[in-house]
Amino acid sequence: MSNSSLTQSHELTTHFFRNEYGKLVAVITGYLGSENVETAEDIVQEALLKATEHWEMRGIPENPKAWLYTTAKNITLNILKRKKYQREYANTIQRSGLDETFSFSEEIIEDSQLKMMFSCCHPSISENSQIALILKILSGFSIAEIATAFFSNEQTISKRLVRGRKQMRTISIDLNSKNVVEERLDSVLKTIYLIFTEGYFPSHKNNVIRFDLCLEAIRLVKLLTESTNITNKTECYALLALMYFNISRFNSRISEDGEIIDLKEQDRSKWDAQLIQTGTQYLDRIIQGDTINKYSILATISANHCISSSYEKTNWPQILSLYDQLLLLEDSPIVHLNRIVAFSEVEGDEKAIDELFQLEARSDIANYYLYHFTMAELYKKSSQLKKAQTCYKQALHLASNERDKELLQKKINTLVLIPPSQLS
Repeated sequence: MSNSSLTQSHELTTHFFRNEYGKLVAVITGYLGSENVETAEDIVQEALLKATEHWEMRGIPENPKAWLYTTAKNITLNILKRKKYQREYANTIQRSGLDETFSFSEEIIEDSQLKMMFSCCHPSISENSQIALILKILSGFSIAEIATAFFSNEQTISKRLVRGRKQMRTISIDLNSKNVVEERLDSVLKTIYLIFTEGYFPSHKNNVIRFDLCLEAIRLVKLLTESTNITNKTECYALLALMYFNISRFNSRISEDGEIIDLKEQDRSKWDAQLIQTGTQYLDRIIQGDTINKYSILATISANHCISSSYEKTNWPQILSLYDQLLLLEDSPIVHLNRIVAFSEVEGDEKAIDELFQLEARSDIANYYLYHFTMAELYKKSSQLKKAQTCYKQALHLASNERDKELLQKKINTLVLIPPSQLS
Protein backbone atom coordinates (compact mmCIF):
# COMPACT_ATOMS: atom_id res chain seq x y z
CA MET A 1 0.00 0.00 0.00
CA SER A 2 1.28 3.47 -0.91
CA ASN A 3 2.16 6.08 1.71
CA SER A 4 -0.85 8.18 0.69
CA SER A 5 -3.16 5.18 1.16
CA LEU A 6 -1.63 4.47 4.56
CA THR A 7 -2.18 8.09 5.55
CA GLN A 8 -5.78 7.96 4.32
CA SER A 9 -6.40 4.76 6.28
CA HIS A 10 -4.93 6.26 9.45
CA GLU A 11 -7.00 9.43 9.08
CA LEU A 12 -10.19 7.45 8.51
CA THR A 13 -9.55 5.26 11.54
CA THR A 14 -8.88 8.36 13.64
CA HIS A 15 -12.14 9.86 12.36
CA PHE A 16 -14.04 6.73 13.39
CA PHE A 17 -12.35 6.66 16.77
CA ARG A 18 -13.67 10.14 17.50
CA ASN A 19 -17.08 9.85 15.84
CA GLU A 20 -18.08 6.22 16.27
CA TYR A 21 -16.32 5.24 19.50
CA GLY A 22 -19.02 6.58 21.79
CA LYS A 23 -21.84 5.07 19.70
CA LEU A 24 -20.23 1.63 19.76
CA VAL A 25 -19.46 1.69 23.48
CA ALA A 26 -22.95 2.93 24.35
CA VAL A 27 -24.73 0.25 22.32
CA ILE A 28 -22.53 -2.64 23.47
CA THR A 29 -22.84 -1.50 27.11
CA GLY A 30 -26.59 -1.48 26.60
CA TYR A 31 -26.45 -5.18 25.75
CA LEU A 32 -23.83 -6.21 28.29
CA GLY A 33 -25.12 -4.06 31.14
CA SER A 34 -23.65 -0.93 32.73
CA GLU A 35 -21.54 -3.08 35.05
CA ASN A 36 -19.55 -4.16 31.99
CA VAL A 37 -18.78 -0.77 30.47
CA GLU A 38 -15.03 -1.45 30.62
CA THR A 39 -15.52 -4.65 28.63
CA ALA A 40 -17.46 -2.66 26.05
CA GLU A 41 -14.60 -0.16 25.79
CA ASP A 42 -12.09 -3.00 25.34
CA ILE A 43 -14.24 -4.48 22.57
CA VAL A 44 -14.37 -1.18 20.70
CA GLN A 45 -10.62 -0.68 21.11
CA GLU A 46 -10.04 -4.14 19.64
CA ALA A 47 -12.42 -3.44 16.75
CA LEU A 48 -10.60 -0.21 15.93
CA LEU A 49 -7.24 -2.00 16.09
CA LYS A 50 -8.51 -4.67 13.68
CA ALA A 51 -9.79 -1.94 11.38
CA THR A 52 -6.40 -0.24 11.34
CA GLU A 53 -4.55 -3.48 10.58
CA HIS A 54 -7.04 -4.74 8.00
CA TRP A 55 -7.42 -1.45 6.11
CA GLU A 56 -3.68 -0.87 5.97
CA MET A 57 -3.15 -4.32 4.42
CA ARG A 58 -6.18 -4.60 2.13
CA GLY A 59 -7.42 -1.08 1.71
CA ILE A 60 -10.47 0.73 3.05
CA PRO A 61 -13.71 -1.24 2.46
CA GLU A 62 -16.59 0.18 0.47
CA ASN A 63 -18.66 0.71 3.62
CA PRO A 64 -16.13 1.20 6.46
CA LYS A 65 -18.82 2.06 9.01
CA ALA A 66 -20.68 -1.22 8.42
CA TRP A 67 -17.36 -3.09 8.52
CA LEU A 68 -16.46 -1.56 11.86
CA TYR A 69 -19.89 -2.20 13.40
CA THR A 70 -19.93 -5.81 12.21
CA THR A 71 -16.46 -6.39 13.62
CA ALA A 72 -17.45 -4.94 16.99
CA LYS A 73 -20.58 -7.11 17.05
CA ASN A 74 -18.62 -10.28 16.21
CA ILE A 75 -16.03 -9.57 18.92
CA THR A 76 -18.85 -9.08 21.43
CA LEU A 77 -20.56 -12.34 20.47
CA ASN A 78 -17.28 -14.25 20.56
CA ILE A 79 -16.54 -13.00 24.08
CA LEU A 80 -19.98 -14.08 25.26
CA LYS A 81 -19.52 -17.54 23.75
CA ARG A 82 -16.19 -18.20 25.43
CA LYS A 83 -16.55 -20.61 28.33
CA LYS A 84 -14.60 -18.50 30.78
CA TYR A 85 -17.08 -15.64 30.31
CA GLN A 86 -20.31 -17.65 30.27
CA ARG A 87 -20.88 -17.42 34.01
CA GLU A 88 -19.97 -13.72 34.15
CA TYR A 89 -22.32 -12.82 31.31
CA ALA A 90 -24.94 -15.54 31.87
CA ASN A 91 -27.69 -13.04 32.62
CA THR A 92 -26.77 -10.99 29.58
CA ILE A 93 -26.95 -13.99 27.26
CA GLN A 94 -30.28 -15.15 28.69
CA ARG A 95 -32.00 -11.81 28.69
CA SER A 96 -30.89 -10.49 25.31
CA GLY A 97 -30.49 -13.33 22.83
CA LEU A 98 -27.73 -11.29 21.25
CA ASP A 99 -27.35 -13.40 18.12
CA GLU A 100 -30.82 -12.40 16.96
CA THR A 101 -31.30 -8.95 18.50
CA PHE A 102 -27.85 -7.31 18.31
CA SER A 103 -28.32 -4.25 16.15
CA PHE A 104 -26.76 -0.86 15.51
CA SER A 105 -29.92 0.81 14.24
CA GLU A 106 -30.13 4.60 14.48
CA GLU A 107 -32.83 4.30 17.15
CA ILE A 108 -30.74 1.95 19.31
CA ILE A 109 -27.65 4.14 18.91
CA GLU A 110 -29.59 7.25 19.94
CA ASP A 111 -31.20 5.59 22.97
CA SER A 112 -27.92 3.97 24.04
CA GLN A 113 -25.97 7.23 23.88
CA LEU A 114 -28.67 9.06 25.80
CA LYS A 115 -28.76 6.36 28.48
CA MET A 116 -24.97 6.45 28.73
CA MET A 117 -24.98 10.24 29.05
CA PHE A 118 -27.47 10.14 31.91
CA SER A 119 -25.54 7.30 33.57
CA CYS A 120 -22.28 9.25 33.40
CA CYS A 121 -24.01 12.27 35.00
CA HIS A 122 -25.72 10.37 37.81
CA PRO A 123 -25.90 12.42 41.05
CA SER A 124 -23.89 9.79 42.92
CA ILE A 125 -20.87 10.43 40.66
CA SER A 126 -18.64 13.44 41.37
CA GLU A 127 -18.60 16.33 38.90
CA ASN A 128 -14.98 15.74 37.89
CA SER A 129 -15.67 12.06 37.27
CA GLN A 130 -18.78 12.90 35.25
CA ILE A 131 -16.74 15.03 32.88
CA ALA A 132 -14.01 12.40 32.56
CA LEU A 133 -16.56 9.62 31.90
CA ILE A 134 -18.39 11.56 29.19
CA LEU A 135 -15.19 12.55 27.39
CA LYS A 136 -13.74 9.03 27.63
CA ILE A 137 -16.79 6.84 27.01
CA LEU A 138 -19.05 8.98 24.84
CA SER A 139 -16.55 11.21 23.08
CA GLY A 140 -13.61 8.89 22.52
CA PHE A 141 -11.01 11.15 24.15
CA SER A 142 -7.95 9.35 25.44
CA ILE A 143 -6.90 9.63 29.07
CA ALA A 144 -3.90 11.72 27.96
CA GLU A 145 -6.19 14.11 26.04
CA ILE A 146 -8.51 14.56 29.02
CA ALA A 147 -5.55 15.17 31.33
CA THR A 148 -4.18 17.78 28.93
CA ALA A 149 -7.54 19.52 28.53
CA PHE A 150 -8.08 19.87 32.28
CA PHE A 151 -4.53 20.54 33.44
CA SER A 152 -4.30 17.25 35.27
CA ASN A 153 -2.21 14.10 35.01
CA GLU A 154 -3.11 10.71 33.57
CA GLN A 155 -3.03 9.01 36.96
CA THR A 156 -5.62 11.42 38.39
CA ILE A 157 -7.90 11.02 35.36
CA SER A 158 -7.56 7.23 35.55
CA LYS A 159 -8.61 7.27 39.21
CA ARG A 160 -11.63 9.42 38.38
CA LEU A 161 -12.63 6.97 35.66
CA VAL A 162 -12.20 3.99 37.97
CA ARG A 163 -14.37 5.60 40.64
CA GLY A 164 -16.95 6.65 38.07
CA ARG A 165 -17.16 3.24 36.42
CA LYS A 166 -17.46 1.57 39.83
CA GLN A 167 -20.45 3.77 40.63
CA MET A 168 -21.97 3.15 37.21
CA ARG A 169 -22.18 -0.58 37.95
CA THR A 170 -24.96 0.15 40.43
CA ILE A 171 -26.89 2.57 38.20
CA SER A 172 -30.01 1.67 36.24
CA ILE A 173 -31.45 4.31 33.92
CA ASP A 174 -35.02 4.08 32.63
CA LEU A 175 -35.41 6.55 29.77
CA ASN A 176 -39.13 5.82 29.64
CA SER A 177 -39.49 7.40 33.06
CA LYS A 178 -40.11 11.10 32.43
CA ASN A 179 -39.30 11.88 36.06
CA VAL A 180 -35.81 10.39 35.75
CA VAL A 181 -35.06 12.30 32.55
CA GLU A 182 -36.45 15.62 33.76
CA GLU A 183 -34.80 15.40 37.18
CA ARG A 184 -31.35 14.64 35.79
CA LEU A 185 -31.37 16.75 32.63
CA ASP A 186 -30.06 19.76 34.53
CA SER A 187 -27.04 17.77 35.75
CA VAL A 188 -26.33 16.52 32.22
CA LEU A 189 -26.51 20.03 30.74
CA LYS A 190 -24.32 21.42 33.52
CA THR A 191 -21.61 18.85 32.80
CA ILE A 192 -21.74 19.52 29.05
CA TYR A 193 -21.58 23.28 29.66
CA LEU A 194 -18.48 22.79 31.82
CA ILE A 195 -16.87 20.92 28.92
CA PHE A 196 -17.76 23.76 26.54
CA THR A 197 -16.53 26.43 28.96
CA GLU A 198 -13.20 24.67 29.38
CA GLY A 199 -12.85 24.64 25.60
CA TYR A 200 -13.94 28.24 25.10
CA PHE A 201 -11.98 29.67 27.99
CA PRO A 202 -9.38 27.16 29.25
CA SER A 203 -8.80 27.62 32.96
CA HIS A 204 -5.23 26.38 33.28
CA LYS A 205 -3.52 25.26 30.12
CA ASN A 206 -1.70 27.54 27.75
CA ASN A 207 -4.24 26.89 25.00
CA VAL A 208 -6.21 29.91 23.85
CA ILE A 209 -9.21 27.85 22.75
CA ARG A 210 -9.89 24.10 22.65
CA PHE A 211 -12.11 23.81 19.56
CA ASP A 212 -12.50 20.05 19.97
CA LEU A 213 -14.08 20.40 23.42
CA CYS A 214 -16.47 23.12 22.22
CA LEU A 215 -17.61 21.14 19.19
CA GLU A 216 -18.01 17.97 21.23
CA ALA A 217 -20.20 19.81 23.73
CA ILE A 218 -22.41 21.02 20.89
CA ARG A 219 -22.68 17.47 19.51
CA LEU A 220 -23.76 16.13 22.91
CA VAL A 221 -26.49 18.74 23.35
CA LYS A 222 -27.76 18.02 19.84
CA LEU A 223 -28.17 14.39 20.89
CA LEU A 224 -30.49 15.64 23.63
CA THR A 225 -32.52 17.84 21.27
CA GLU A 226 -32.99 14.94 18.85
CA SER A 227 -34.22 12.53 21.52
CA THR A 228 -37.90 11.67 21.78
CA ASN A 229 -37.37 10.82 25.45
CA ILE A 230 -36.98 14.50 26.36
CA THR A 231 -40.24 16.41 26.03
CA ASN A 232 -39.23 19.82 27.39
CA LYS A 233 -36.14 20.84 25.42
CA THR A 234 -36.16 24.53 26.35
CA GLU A 235 -32.88 24.36 28.28
CA CYS A 236 -31.26 22.29 25.53
CA TYR A 237 -32.18 24.86 22.87
CA ALA A 238 -31.02 27.67 25.15
CA LEU A 239 -27.64 26.06 25.75
CA LEU A 240 -27.19 25.41 22.03
CA ALA A 241 -28.04 29.05 21.27
CA LEU A 242 -25.49 30.22 23.84
CA MET A 243 -22.76 27.97 22.46
CA TYR A 244 -23.40 28.96 18.84
CA PHE A 245 -23.31 32.66 19.71
CA ASN A 246 -20.03 32.15 21.54
CA ILE A 247 -18.28 30.11 18.84
CA SER A 248 -19.37 32.65 16.21
CA ARG A 249 -16.70 34.95 17.69
CA PHE A 250 -13.86 32.42 17.60
CA ASN A 251 -12.02 34.00 14.67
CA SER A 252 -11.97 37.43 16.30
CA ARG A 253 -10.95 36.31 19.79
CA ILE A 254 -7.37 35.42 18.88
CA SER A 255 -4.70 37.71 17.45
CA GLU A 256 -2.13 36.59 14.90
CA ASP A 257 0.27 36.20 17.83
CA GLY A 258 -2.15 33.86 19.59
CA GLU A 259 -3.31 36.35 22.22
CA ILE A 260 -6.87 36.77 23.48
CA ILE A 261 -8.51 39.96 22.16
CA ASP A 262 -10.93 41.85 24.42
CA LEU A 263 -14.54 42.04 23.23
CA LYS A 264 -14.23 45.81 22.88
CA GLU A 265 -11.28 45.46 20.49
CA GLN A 266 -12.52 42.54 18.36
CA ASP A 267 -13.01 42.91 14.61
CA ARG A 268 -16.73 42.22 14.32
CA SER A 269 -16.47 41.63 10.59
CA LYS A 270 -14.79 38.34 11.50
CA TRP A 271 -17.82 37.15 13.46
CA ASP A 272 -19.51 34.22 11.72
CA ALA A 273 -22.95 35.42 10.58
CA GLN A 274 -24.15 31.91 9.79
CA LEU A 275 -23.37 30.66 13.30
CA ILE A 276 -25.07 33.73 14.76
CA GLN A 277 -28.13 32.93 12.64
CA THR A 278 -28.12 29.33 13.92
CA GLY A 279 -27.93 30.60 17.49
CA THR A 280 -30.81 32.97 16.80
CA GLN A 281 -32.93 30.12 15.45
CA TYR A 282 -32.42 28.13 18.65
CA LEU A 283 -33.10 31.25 20.72
CA ASP A 284 -36.37 31.81 18.86
CA ARG A 285 -37.51 28.35 19.94
CA ILE A 286 -37.16 29.19 23.61
CA ILE A 287 -38.65 32.70 23.34
CA GLN A 288 -41.92 31.04 22.37
CA GLY A 289 -41.99 29.23 25.71
CA ASP A 290 -42.71 30.59 29.16
CA THR A 291 -39.79 28.97 31.00
CA ILE A 292 -36.86 31.20 31.98
CA ASN A 293 -33.63 29.44 32.80
CA LYS A 294 -29.96 30.22 33.24
CA TYR A 295 -28.98 29.27 29.71
CA SER A 296 -31.76 31.28 28.06
CA ILE A 297 -30.65 34.41 29.93
CA LEU A 298 -26.98 33.85 29.08
CA ALA A 299 -27.91 33.18 25.45
CA THR A 300 -29.91 36.41 25.27
CA ILE A 301 -26.99 38.33 26.75
CA SER A 302 -24.67 36.80 24.15
CA ALA A 303 -27.20 37.56 21.40
CA ASN A 304 -27.17 41.23 22.40
CA HIS A 305 -23.43 41.31 21.86
CA CYS A 306 -23.67 39.48 18.53
CA ILE A 307 -26.27 41.82 17.00
CA SER A 308 -24.52 45.03 18.10
CA SER A 309 -22.56 46.83 15.40
CA SER A 310 -20.02 48.03 17.98
CA TYR A 311 -19.14 47.73 21.64
CA GLU A 312 -20.42 51.26 22.32
CA LYS A 313 -23.77 50.61 20.62
CA THR A 314 -24.45 47.49 22.68
CA ASN A 315 -27.75 47.55 24.56
CA TRP A 316 -26.10 47.66 27.98
CA PRO A 317 -29.30 48.55 29.91
CA GLN A 318 -30.95 45.38 28.62
CA ILE A 319 -27.86 43.29 29.42
CA LEU A 320 -27.82 44.72 32.94
CA SER A 321 -31.49 43.83 33.33
CA LEU A 322 -30.76 40.29 32.15
CA TYR A 323 -27.99 39.91 34.73
CA ASP A 324 -30.45 41.08 37.39
CA GLN A 325 -32.76 38.25 36.29
CA LEU A 326 -29.89 35.77 36.33
CA LEU A 327 -29.04 36.72 39.92
CA LEU A 328 -32.51 35.57 40.95
CA LEU A 329 -31.61 32.10 39.63
CA GLU A 330 -27.92 31.99 40.50
CA ASP A 331 -26.75 34.42 43.15
CA SER A 332 -23.01 33.78 42.81
CA PRO A 333 -19.95 36.09 43.03
CA ILE A 334 -19.08 35.32 39.38
CA VAL A 335 -22.50 36.43 38.16
CA HIS A 336 -22.19 39.60 40.29
CA LEU A 337 -18.77 40.27 38.77
CA ASN A 338 -20.08 39.91 35.22
CA ARG A 339 -23.06 42.11 36.09
CA ILE A 340 -20.75 44.86 37.34
CA VAL A 341 -19.12 45.07 33.90
CA ALA A 342 -22.53 45.86 32.38
CA PHE A 343 -23.33 48.10 35.36
CA SER A 344 -20.24 50.21 34.65
CA GLU A 345 -21.41 50.85 31.08
CA VAL A 346 -24.81 52.04 32.36
CA GLU A 347 -24.02 53.79 35.65
CA GLY A 348 -20.36 54.75 35.23
CA ASP A 349 -16.99 53.52 36.45
CA GLU A 350 -17.00 55.09 39.93
CA LYS A 351 -20.29 53.44 40.92
CA ALA A 352 -19.05 50.17 39.47
CA ILE A 353 -15.87 50.37 41.57
CA ASP A 354 -18.01 50.84 44.67
CA GLU A 355 -20.03 47.77 43.65
CA LEU A 356 -16.81 45.76 43.35
CA PHE A 357 -15.71 46.74 46.86
CA GLN A 358 -19.11 45.70 48.22
CA LEU A 359 -18.82 42.36 46.39
CA GLU A 360 -15.36 41.80 47.88
CA ALA A 361 -16.69 42.50 51.38
CA ARG A 362 -19.37 39.83 51.19
CA SER A 363 -17.59 37.07 49.22
CA ASP A 364 -14.21 35.49 48.47
CA ILE A 365 -14.10 36.98 44.96
CA ALA A 366 -10.78 38.70 45.78
CA ASN A 367 -9.11 35.29 45.33
CA TYR A 368 -10.11 35.34 41.66
CA TYR A 369 -7.77 37.09 39.23
CA LEU A 370 -10.62 38.47 37.08
CA TYR A 371 -11.89 40.48 40.05
CA HIS A 372 -8.63 42.42 40.16
CA PHE A 373 -8.50 42.60 36.36
CA THR A 374 -12.00 44.13 36.30
CA MET A 375 -11.03 46.59 39.02
CA ALA A 376 -7.88 47.52 37.08
CA GLU A 377 -9.87 48.12 33.89
CA LEU A 378 -12.30 50.40 35.73
CA TYR A 379 -9.48 52.34 37.38
CA LYS A 380 -7.80 52.72 34.00
CA LYS A 381 -11.00 54.01 32.37
CA SER A 382 -11.41 56.55 35.17
CA SER A 383 -7.74 57.66 34.78
CA GLN A 384 -6.64 56.28 38.18
CA LEU A 385 -3.61 54.67 36.58
CA LYS A 386 -1.49 53.93 39.67
CA LYS A 387 -4.36 52.00 41.24
CA ALA A 388 -4.92 50.26 37.92
CA GLN A 389 -1.29 49.15 37.85
CA THR A 390 -1.53 47.73 41.38
CA CYS A 391 -4.66 45.75 40.47
CA TYR A 392 -3.13 44.40 37.25
CA LYS A 393 -0.16 43.14 39.27
CA GLN A 394 -2.45 41.42 41.78
CA ALA A 395 -4.37 39.80 38.93
CA LEU A 396 -1.06 38.62 37.42
CA HIS A 397 -0.09 37.10 40.79
CA LEU A 398 -3.34 35.10 40.94
CA ALA A 399 -3.57 34.04 37.29
CA SER A 400 -2.60 30.43 36.52
CA ASN A 401 -2.88 30.39 32.73
CA GLU A 402 0.10 31.58 30.68
CA ARG A 403 -2.31 33.09 28.18
CA ASP A 404 -3.83 35.26 30.92
CA LYS A 405 -0.44 36.15 32.38
CA GLU A 406 0.79 37.38 29.01
CA LEU A 407 -2.26 39.59 28.59
CA LEU A 408 -1.88 41.03 32.09
CA GLN A 409 1.82 41.65 31.65
CA LYS A 410 1.04 43.47 28.42
CA LYS A 411 -1.45 45.65 30.29
CA ILE A 412 1.18 46.43 32.95
CA ASN A 413 3.82 47.21 30.33
CA THR A 414 1.45 49.64 28.66
CA LEU A 415 1.04 51.52 31.93
CA VAL A 416 4.82 51.54 32.50
CA LEU A 417 5.20 53.58 29.33
CA ILE A 418 3.04 56.32 30.87
CA PRO A 419 5.02 59.09 32.66
CA PRO A 420 5.12 58.52 36.45
CA SER A 421 3.47 61.91 36.99
CA GLN A 422 0.31 60.56 35.33
CA LEU A 423 0.18 57.41 37.44
CA SER A 424 -1.91 58.95 40.19
